[in-house]
Amino acid sequence: MFDIRRREFITLLGGAAAWPVAARAQQPGKMARIGFLGSATAAGSAESVKALRAGLRDFGHVEGRNIVIEFRWAEGKYDRLSDLVAELIRLNVDVIVTHGTPGTRTAKQATTTIPIVMAISGDAIATGIVTSLAQPEANLTGSTFFLPELNAKRLELLKEACPQVARVAALSNPDNPVSKPIIPAMQTAATPLKLEIDAAKAQGPSEIVGAFAEMAKSVDAVVVTEDGEFAASFGTIAALSAANKLASIGSPEYARAGGLIGYGVNLPGLYRRAAYFIDRILKGAKPADLPIEQPTKFELVVNFKTAKALGLDVPATLLARADEVIE
Repeated sequence: MFDIRRREFITLLGGAAAWPVAARAQQPGKMARIGFLGSATAAGSAESVKALRAGLRDFGHVEGRNIVIEFRWAEGKYDRLSDLVAELIRLNVDVIVTHGTPGTRTAKQATTTIPIVMAISGDAIATGIVTSLAQPEANLTGSTFFLPELNAKRLELLKEACPQVARVAALSNPDNPVSKPIIPAMQTAATPLKLEIDAAKAQGPSEIVGAFAEMAKSVDAVVVTEDGEFAASFGTIAALSAANKLASIGSPEYARAGGLIGYGVNLPGLYRRAAYFIDRILKGAKPADLPIEQPTKFELVVNFKTAKALGLDVPATLLARADEVIE
């Protein structure tokens, strides 16, 4: 069985030693400019952005007073990311904040001088963002976590909640590089659980309905893997899962949107933590001097209302371990 273990924060060493920190340190009275590169939509990321603003206020950074945040949203169209990050670079932003691997990778390719803060990125090593967490070579810092392990753990929780499940689809976006290592990890985890894994691909909201039509023919459960487009469509995905009588698991936000089970990191918490990195950089720190962090707390959310609608009896042991049960 896979077990998500607590990991200590890992120090980011080397890499960007030549980056001109002094030139980018915020001067007294200067209005700092923060670029935000969003892979998804403004509406779908509203809670996370709210948390980021709250974290910035904790460090004394207030929009309109001493900072400006320039938002750019790809709205799930990853081919727009390069143009959007180019706009932020032309604005001469002091730091770029990214969500997800596609945006982080695009920003890294676009600039080697402007510091990049990953509010969250899925397994920065497996996806090639850095070659080593201990000694990354890039001008970036922030938070990352291991999506292959996380989604393997979701399989274990799904089987515990629904012992009758035999065939599970992994809903993934092939355009998102985080998907590549996830499916093999889930297939490895499936063997001792006596599960079969299918890969169900959807590259955007327009393909999600069709993906569910195919899944309903052969599987009895769905794991919703990480993707900005999926996050913006959690309500739709949860409704399709219920309509097709499929048990499902995804992030905590997915369960709150109507999915059966949610397991993962607290995204608003990571966005709030991103403010720490931004603050340090605005005060002159190098990304190389700031540890890349990995979350140590994972949330388990069970939507009991959805379970009842599906006619499922969720084990009392699972409900007792849940951080949140939605009645």
